[in-house]
Amino acid sequence: MFHVGHLNILRNGRLACDYLIAGVVSDELAERVKGKRPVVPLVERLEIVSHVRFVDEAVAEDVPSKLEMWERLRFDVIIKGDDWRGTPKGDKLEKDFAEVGVEVFYLPYTVQTSSTMLRQALHREIARSS
Repeated sequence: MFHVGHLNILRNGRLACDYLIAGVVSDELAERVKGKRPVVPLVERLEIVSHVRFVDEAVAEDVPSKLEMWERLRFDVIIKGDDWRGTPKGDKLEKDFAEVGVEVFYLPYTVQTSSTMLRQALHREIARSS
């Protein structure tokens, strides 16, 4: 679910580039990676993200490899939350992208909210009202 952490990444990401392409994870990829489908369907999430004023283009991220997305879009900077920095997936991202000349730019992760936290609150509220 779109939350202020996502907005912060987009706002601050815009400062690191001339043209901001926002990847929106597809429903199928989210289910494969996280084990659950998003609450809001992809077409609606793309609509929301494409209308955020910091975003020039919103695209469906439908492959697990960020490098595959680069092959389609040919960006020169990839922006991730700093929760990736120093992790195995962050190290792999940096290595893979260094080979094709893409800079990995980290932005502060917003710890006070997450899609998981919002989903849990939603489930609690639904259970309480049932």
